[in-house]
Amino acid sequence: MTRETDPEIRGWTILSDSKADALAVIEAAGSYDINHLQLSHHVVHNLKEVRDEGKRRLVTELTEAAHQASISDVLLWDHCLYELDYYPQGFRTGPDGTIDLDNPAFWEWVKEDYRELLRLVPSIQGLLLTFIETGARVEIQHSRELRTKQEKLAAAVNAVADVVVEEHRLKLFVRTFSYNRAEYETVIATIDLFENDKIGLMMKETPHDFFLTHPDNPLPGRIARSTLVEFDTAIEFSGQGIIANTWPEYVLARARELLAREHVIGYVARTDRFGNTRIVGRPPEINLYALKRYCEEPDVTAERIYDEFISMRYGEKSVPHVKKAFKQAFDVVTATLYTLGTNAANHSALDYEPYLSTYIRHISGKWIDPPVVWVRHGVDRDFHYWKDIVNRIAPVWAKHGHDQRHEIPWVYERGWVDMGENIDEEYLQYIITEKDFGVQAAEAAHAALEAGRSVLDPAQYEELHHYLTRTLLTARLYRAAATVYFGLRLYGRGKRHQDTDLVSTLRSALRELRETAVAIRDYPVKPPVGEWNWVADAETALRYYRFAAKSGWPSHTRGIPNRCTGVTVPLGRG
Repeated sequence: MTRETDPEIRGWTILSDSKADALAVIEAAGSYDINHLQLSHHVVHNLKEVRDEGKRRLVTELTEAAHQASISDVLLWDHCLYELDYYPQGFRTGPDGTIDLDNPAFWEWVKEDYRELLRLVPSIQGLLLTFIETGARVEIQHSRELRTKQEKLAAAVNAVADVVVEEHRLKLFVRTFSYNRAEYETVIATIDLFENDKIGLMMKETPHDFFLTHPDNPLPGRIARSTLVEFDTAIEFSGQGIIANTWPEYVLARARELLAREHVIGYVARTDRFGNTRIVGRPPEINLYALKRYCEEPDVTAERIYDEFISMRYGEKSVPHVKKAFKQAFDVVTATLYTLGTNAANHSALDYEPYLSTYIRHISGKWIDPPVVWVRHGVDRDFHYWKDIVNRIAPVWAKHGHDQRHEIPWVYERGWVDMGENIDEEYLQYIITEKDFGVQAAEAAHAALEAGRSVLDPAQYEELHHYLTRTLLTARLYRAAATVYFGLRLYGRGKRHQDTDLVSTLRSALRELRETAVAIRDYPVKPPVGEWNWVADAETALRYYRFAAKSGWPSHTRGIPNRCTGVTVPLGRG
């Protein structure tokens, strides 16, 4: 089916189980012409959760509210299969206690289970099913008849579709997920085995996870099935709306490429990242507005979106000032939470170590050929993602990365990354230059707001002031933490690197790290909390301070000896 023959879908996803926030999102949906709502993660991540009375009550209340708000379709998230012990022991007769997929009674049990679950939520219109990386991993269960991973995965989806689509006449969208290109080919081969042509697809705007430096996902539109594109307007890895995440240019660029493709019938945009982090009613709502305006007017400009949104929200007189502040957001985040073109935050949290994915799994170079990036932010040069960036910034323990190396075999086969500690003076200076740029952009945003204070309502000013102050403090924290973390690794390489300039740089960074961490910890107005707890970054920073100034780094990270063990920076006076 093509876009010409299918109705356009404009969807939102609610991840948080905060009823008050979810209802606020649903109430706002009318002005965005939303006709499709997904309830996921903390509301329902697996359909089996609706057996819980509290979950079921929340689903019912949100579904009824959505229908009253003229949202015609409400879908629940699901995964197939569930954990292995969910299924009766009598079906786990394969090697090592795996499920025997050749037993027809197992599939009938699965279907009956879905029938029972769907009867508990009669008001919904369908499911959003993930079949990759699920609890029991159907592809590793036992079968002599299903000889490939694709056949096993498709068998699970086909069984669910028999009940959801054919028996209950509900909608079923299948969500794809892969760690590298080879896995995407497995997904495509699996979809080819789907027996029901009413099964739709939902694919992310980017391959694998939501990173600002990733290319557009090449898969949407490649397969002749009705396809939704999933947008992360709530910014899971790059601030979660708690710091400045206002970038309609970025949203429009993705939308123009992805939503115009054949077989793409619409979008679904995330509205929160757990807890009370909804972006509706807050500055990052401009990202949702960008999608709405694109659908209404595909040639709309980002400038017009800034002007319209800011005028509606903060008043026409505020536009020059608030727009200037909002426009700094992309530079702040990509110079702060990213390091030389790659995301260096653990789901937005400060975590240079021991978070492994920063150095292997999340590298945008996995999806770019050739894997080269131009880094702006005062650095202004090309880098090879693996030979230049990863080989320099990755610590030794991450290069070993035993549980993720299988995702990038070609990197090691080509010798793009060696096992040594390669941070040097040149790359440390690149990192510091980049972080300085992030701080300067955050300061510019803050100054723009202050210049417009007199034309803002006091409550609106307060909201934006705290929003941009958090952004500035975050930029300063990352500048200090990056300088300490990478600088200490350089210092730990030995005396030939321990010159007075490095010592002075580290001392200054340690002072800024401690002062900024305390300012964040003691900040009087606490922000929303979801997956990322902004205030908790202060403790991470103070831990880095203690390692660098007092105790030295831990002896091992993820089981690998640490070169910085026992190495500290002499603080001197002041």
